[in-house]
Amino acid sequence: MFIKLKKEQQELMISDIQYFFSQERDEEITEFAAERVLDFIKEKLAPHFYNAAVLDVKHVVEQQFSSLEDEILTLERPIKR
Repeated sequence: MFIKLKKEQQELMISDIQYFFSQERDEEITEFAAERVLDFIKEKLAPHFYNAAVLDVKHVVEQQFSSLEDEILTLERPIKR
């Protein structure tokens, strides 16, 4: 699987999924069923969020690079003719 979670993270997410089903759907699901939901999310949905985050980072880096480029250009000295 693409996303590797720490055991504690996975346990917390499974618990959150069980809580969600309990509160939102009035349905009790087993830890195994919640783990299957988590696997589905990791496999099918998480890549969409990951790719969106990558694009966000790309834009931030581009802005910072542009700002850095502007700062560097302020160091230029005029050339007298």
